[in-house]
Amino acid sequence: MPEENCSVLIEGETCWRLAKAGRVKVLIDGAAYFQALRAALLKAEHSVFIVGWDIDSRTRLVGESGEPEDGYAAELRALLMQLIDRRPDLKIHLLLWDYSVLYALERELLPAVNLDWITPPQVSVCLDDVLPMGASHHQKIVVIDDAVAFSGGFDLTIRRWDTSAHEVGNSKRVDPNGDPYRPFHDIQMLVDGDAARALGELVRNRWADAACETPIEITRDYDPWPDDLQPDFADVKVGISRTLAAHDGDPVVREVEASYRKAIEAAQKTIYIENQFLTAEGLAECLARRMRENVDLEVLAVGPNVHQSWLEENSMNAGRRRFVRIIEEAGVQDRFRLLYPALPDYESDQGVMVHAKFMIVDDRVLKVGSANLNNRSMGVDSECDLSLEVSEARHRKAVRAIRDRLLAEHLGTEADKVGAAIESEGTVLAAVSKLSAGERCLKPIDLSDAPDNDVARAVGHLADPERPIETPNFPGDMFGGQPRKRPFARIAKLVLVVGACLSLMAVWRFTPLAGLVEPETFLHLLQGLVADTWMPVLMVAIFVGGGILMFPVTVLIVVTGMAFEPLTAFAIALCGSLLSASATYYLGYAMGRTSLRNIMGKRTNRIRRAMARRGILSVATLRMAPVAPFTLINIVAGASRIRFLDYFMGTLAGMLPGILVVALLGHQIGEFLREPESTQMLLLGGGLVLWLAFSIALQAAATKLRAERDD
Repeated sequence: MPEENCSVLIEGETCWRLAKAGRVKVLIDGAAYFQALRAALLKAEHSVFIVGWDIDSRTRLVGESGEPEDGYAAELRALLMQLIDRRPDLKIHLLLWDYSVLYALERELLPAVNLDWITPPQVSVCLDDVLPMGASHHQKIVVIDDAVAFSGGFDLTIRRWDTSAHEVGNSKRVDPNGDPYRPFHDIQMLVDGDAARALGELVRNRWADAACETPIEITRDYDPWPDDLQPDFADVKVGISRTLAAHDGDPVVREVEASYRKAIEAAQKTIYIENQFLTAEGLAECLARRMRENVDLEVLAVGPNVHQSWLEENSMNAGRRRFVRIIEEAGVQDRFRLLYPALPDYESDQGVMVHAKFMIVDDRVLKVGSANLNNRSMGVDSECDLSLEVSEARHRKAVRAIRDRLLAEHLGTEADKVGAAIESEGTVLAAVSKLSAGERCLKPIDLSDAPDNDVARAVGHLADPERPIETPNFPGDMFGGQPRKRPFARIAKLVLVVGACLSLMAVWRFTPLAGLVEPETFLHLLQGLVADTWMPVLMVAIFVGGGILMFPVTVLIVVTGMAFEPLTAFAIALCGSLLSASATYYLGYAMGRTSLRNIMGKRTNRIRRAMARRGILSVATLRMAPVAPFTLINIVAGASRIRFLDYFMGTLAGMLPGILVVALLGHQIGEFLREPESTQMLLLGGGLVLWLAFSIALQAAATKLRAERDD
């Protein structure tokens, strides 16, 4: 039998890092967390990282009153913009899972638009899909200047705010549409010191992997800990445990599961669990085994009474029934309770929605994290749990106080009364039974109607897998993630695409078709094909077709200038270039960002952000600077989902001066290119200055329009 004094937190086994924190606070329910986070954000000076399964720009970061009381905006996006207005050097990184379509109706439409496009350039957003097929990014972390960090079960999204009173008729508990939602319970932990710095390292590693950028390290010289927030623990070590699926050559990390097992094996008297899901049969077997070994051990698990969707009912609730059956088959069910927080005057009897991922073992181990007690969180989804293993009397007293505080919330009483009941009754289960006589109490969860059939098991294998989905042809857009990439396949794709582009370019340079690149030859061929009436239509069509075939667009512009009167040439060349750019942009759009990244790697993120941040000016510069072929720029812009309006206006700004010059010079263009004179060079330089001024003016106008729309 494991000894009580054996270590639970072991670096490299049950945790990634065991780091010192000068202060630790357990934040219970949304009002407490959002208020503390808001206070810390208002102190941010250099860097903020927000990592989540979901991030919603409309999230109201407010405390008990439901309204901001510091003069700043309530909603997340508006608050972040105000922080940047006050401190222009502040950099904010938002990293959220590039979620599957199964969750599309539950989330804010186009989060990248609401969080990236209409925020200042100091806000960077990355949709993270660097994970295997069927997995999700489930970590919920906020790090401020590497000085303080929050981690636990809370995403910064809607339908999470609530007070610990969980009143059924609370008018402030509504979503952005004004619709009320179910009372909601969750837990987050706040740490400082080396623990916060370690979490900063963790999120930077994820950002570098997903966004292909390495954020700068922060040297802090101030304390962003929220004023008047008293810590629960002082000078303790915090274990940071992760779950990471095996992917792209990296091994699986199951520190969260190992920490749960080690804590259960060390349990002596009481295990108290709060968790949204309870389906990990391996942990159920571990619990049952420890309860058989130690006849004094009791387990109290608190969860939601019902799961909302058909998918959760046939996966998580069915799995919860199997979890409990393992306990029953071990013959220890008399020392196990699965309860939910019931509320008075709640007609549906759904009770509080328990979203927490929390465990206390005796008065020695306390865990707060993002990991559910399901299979996904043990080996598939990315997770982050924080654990304390304490031995000093003051710290053990603090652990008991948090347990009693949570039970008091669910039982509608005071924490000191819970502590007194536990002392008088001798066990937590007996105390809970005694205190559950009121309307607000903990009631047993009835699993008799939970599905237990082949359909439920099949759905469970897909929705709650023990390992990532291996089949490369599985519909990844349905469940998120990517199939594991084979380096040879990526190289082969890259070689094929680059080879195709080089081949097309070589066709126009080294084959007999190279003669067509000479403007005079191409013009002569056109004049022999069609009558003058249809020449403009044919020329526009050639621009579009030539773009797809990577025919040099500059040759087409020159031929147009030579073949038509200035105004007609200008109209045809401009129309043809823009249509060709649009057609190949949507060709890239159809390929998709994931397809392009599978071929080119994560470097496409850099291209996308570089073009997106100063969209019009960036695209205009690419049009003038010969850094890549016209068609290749168009395809990358489309596949990277650069906003079409910025792309179109940047293309217009970049190509308009050259097209105008060609149209005006007409037949003199050839002589100009062959033997440029000093006067002509000065005119060209002046034209470039005018082009730059025009592009900057367009960008400034676009930025002003966005700012006015945001206001």
